Amino acid sequence: MRTTIDGAGRVVIPKPVREEAGLEAGAEVEVGFRDGRIEIEPAPATMRVLKRARGATIEAEEEMPLLTSAEVRSVLDRVRR
Repeated sequence: MRTTIDGAGRVVIPKPVREEAGLEAGAEVEVGFRDGRIEIEPAPATMRVLKRARGATIEAEEEMPLLTSAEVRSVLDRVRR
């Protein structure tokens, strides 16, 4: 898909691409330039390590959407192949 860069350097990411990437208005993204390409990707969630009596856990510092069991199964199926 083609898009244009306006005078302020802004680029509109086409709606089908935003939907596929799961990006919504206000979402933070990482922008980089590698191997002659401009890359835009969702910013990773900030995490923190919490030490517990029985070990440690990693927790997101922001609210995260709940995953359905179907989504978890889908990810497990993909990574086990």
